[in-house]
Amino acid sequence: MARFLLSRLLQTLITLAVMSVLVFAGVYLVGNPVDLLLGSNATPAEREAVIRAFGLDKTLWQQYLLFVTHALQGDLGNSFIFNQPALHLILQRMPATLELALVAFLLSLLIGIPLGVFAGLRPDSLAAKSVMTVSILGFSLPTFWIGMMMIMLFSVKLGWLPSSGRGDTVTVAGVPLSLLTSDGWQHLLLPALNLALFKISLIIRLTRAGVRECLQQDYVRFARAKGLSERRILFVHVLKNTLIPLITVIGLELGALIAFAVVTETIYAWPGMGKLIIDSIAVLDRPVILAYLMMTVVMFSLINLLVDVLYAVVDPRIRLGGGQ
Repeated sequence: MARFLLSRLLQTLITLAVMSVLVFAGVYLVGNPVDLLLGSNATPAEREAVIRAFGLDKTLWQQYLLFVTHALQGDLGNSFIFNQPALHLILQRMPATLELALVAFLLSLLIGIPLGVFAGLRPDSLAAKSVMTVSILGFSLPTFWIGMMMIMLFSVKLGWLPSSGRGDTVTVAGVPLSLLTSDGWQHLLLPALNLALFKISLIIRLTRAGVRECLQQDYVRFARAKGLSERRILFVHVLKNTLIPLITVIGLELGALIAFAVVTETIYAWPGMGKLIIDSIAVLDRPVILAYLMMTVVMFSLINLLVDVLYAVVDPRIRLGGGQ
C-alpha cells in the first residue's frame, strides 16, 4: 500500500509540474494586458513603466521561473486590477463556490444513485423508462437555458424562491456560510439544483449500467441460490460493486462542479469565484487567472489521488505497488 501511495503521489507531482507549464504558457499567449490597462492614449513612457512594474519585460521562461519560485512560497502574484494578492481574492470568494458545489454534489448523489438503482432493478417499467428519458434531457439541455427557465418559473411566476444573490450568512471561524440560515437556503436551492442537473443525469445512467451489469454476475446468482434476501443482495453485493466505477466519476465530478460553476454563478449572481474569473479574463488580469487555474489543477490532482486511494480501499486488486 505504501508503494502504491508513493507511486500515485509522484504521478501527482509530475502532473502539477507539467500543467503549470501549460497553464502559464497559455495565459501568457492570450493578449497583452497592458493594452487593456492603459488604453490607446497612454504614452510610450507610461507603457514602459507599467511593463517593468508587472515584470512583463522579462522573457516567458524568466516569468515562469519567478512564478514557480513565488508559488512555492505561497505567493501567486498580485492582481493587476485590484492590487491585492491573487490568492487572497480567490480565497475570499471560495467559500461561496464550495458551498454551492457541495450542495449540488449532495443533490446529485441523493437523487441520482437511488433513481439509477431503481432504473437498473426495474428496467422495463414505465417509471424506469421515464427516469431514463428525463436523464437524456438533463444531458441535452444547456445549463444556462435551464437556469433561466427555473428563474422564470420559481422566482417570477410562482415567487417561491429568490432569483439572485447569496442571502443572509453566518460567520463561522471567519468563513461566511449561508447554509446556516433559512434565507441562505432559499437563495442556494435554485443555483445548486441547476448546477446538479447534469450530474444527476450522469450518475443515473452510470448507476443503472452498473446495477444491470452486477445483476448478471455469478456472485449474485450464487447469493440468490443461497436464499439471501433481495435487500441483502442489493446492498451487500450489487451496490458495493457498482460503486467501484462510480468512485472515479463522482470524485472528478466534484472537482468539475467547483471549477466550472461559472455559468451558474453568472446566471444567479452568486458571489463566488466564477464572477471573479470572468471579470479577470475580460481585463486579462494574469495573476488572478493563473491563480485560479493552478488551484483548479491542484484540486483535480488531489481529488484524483484521493480517488486512487479509495479504489485501493474498495477493491484491493487495484493496488499496484505489491502486485496484490
